[in-house]
Amino acid sequence: MECDKCGADAIHHAAYSGAHLCGDHLRKSVEKRVKRRIREDGLLDPDATPDDPDRWVIGLSGGKDSVALTQILDDVFGKDPRVEMLALTIHEGIEGYRDASVDATIELADDLSLRHELVSYEEEFDVRMDDVVEDDPEDMAACAYCGVFRRDLLENYAAEFDADKLLTGHNLDDEAQTAMMNFLEGDVRQVAKHFDASLGPLDEREATDAFVPRAKPLRDVPEKEIALYCHVRDLPTHMAECPHAEEAYRGEIQSTIHELEENHPGARHSIMAGYEELSALAADAYRGDAGAGGPGDETGENDGGSSALRECERCGSQTSRDVCRKCRLLESIEAV
Repeated sequence: MECDKCGADAIHHAAYSGAHLCGDHLRKSVEKRVKRRIREDGLLDPDATPDDPDRWVIGLSGGKDSVALTQILDDVFGKDPRVEMLALTIHEGIEGYRDASVDATIELADDLSLRHELVSYEEEFDVRMDDVVEDDPEDMAACAYCGVFRRDLLENYAAEFDADKLLTGHNLDDEAQTAMMNFLEGDVRQVAKHFDASLGPLDEREATDAFVPRAKPLRDVPEKEIALYCHVRDLPTHMAECPHAEEAYRGEIQSTIHELEENHPGARHSIMAGYEELSALAADAYRGDAGAGGPGDETGENDGGSSALRECERCGSQTSRDVCRKCRLLESIEAV
């Protein structure tokens, strides 16, 4: 199998486009799509200057997606004085898993001379995910606890850094799964929330001072291509799956979309193209509705719309209730 671009040995066949690509042209293809997404989303503030730079926090876990994102952003903006970047790594307290990925983040940050901060659940919340999973006071999946704690730290550290954007490494597969889950759950308000949280171009989202805007520059690139990209560039990457990962429903959706893509190449792209257009319409329809959800994440951790937000009476985080979800979970954990 030869590369369509140069005739060299191909390492990948993108069935959705029909392209056969060698390692070098796969790399160029991935980078081209990420750069296009950066432009279309308006990631770089046109008013940014060396004296007043755009400040970005990158969620760097050490997995393939966040490593690829960090490397590409550094390639494009690492020497741009209009951009200041901070890589943030969160240690959840999972023995034999996160330590290896932390090593990858440190190696990458050192290679790029990138400012890098490491925080942990144990330091911030006095909990470790291994213990939370064992006790499980709320009788729910580990990812449900972990997601709330991780999002809280990302938001807080982004605010502490005075960040203008919070960037995460969600890929095409991740986003197609979220879109399908929202559709199947009939959650139109959550679809609207997704647009303002991280899907819409930054200048088309509902303005808010409550949260740091999110962006997902990898969301047009399939997961497999990101893994190959890291391999081609020999990036320090931790490829193991979290031992506590058990999102059964998302796993079913993942399998369904994989089968659709196998039988109908391009299905993921079609799902997202339609979903992004519909999410914009839903956002227009539901803005101002206190139950619609505001500029929080598409997973709903902010507990409600921006019009109903207040400060958590315990930690000061933005929430629609007197006590935020994080503090309620910590209370349950402490009570065990």
